[in-house]
Amino acid sequence: MKPGDEVIGLIAGILTSGALIPQLVKTVREHSAEDVSPLMFIVLLCGNSLWAYYGILRDDLPIIVTNSFSVLLNTVMLFLKLRFKGKS
Repeated sequence: MKPGDEVIGLIAGILTSGALIPQLVKTVREHSAEDVSPLMFIVLLCGNSLWAYYGILRDDLPIIVTNSFSVLLNTVMLFLKLRFKGKS
């Protein structure tokens, strides 16, 4: 692996993981998660968890860090879905 490869991996992972942040902000501001699909976040949570584990097996820091961050964001989104359940 070339020295810049890890940086590219981190940037790509941050952008991909950060894509959820606008949805989280909107959900918190509106106190509503009515249009959020919990199944989508459960699937993402499972996938990102497996990617993080894969990164641990390969000792690949960009995969570990960015997918762990995604696991955190997906968990928060599921929590918000439960917290705002029934609110419009």
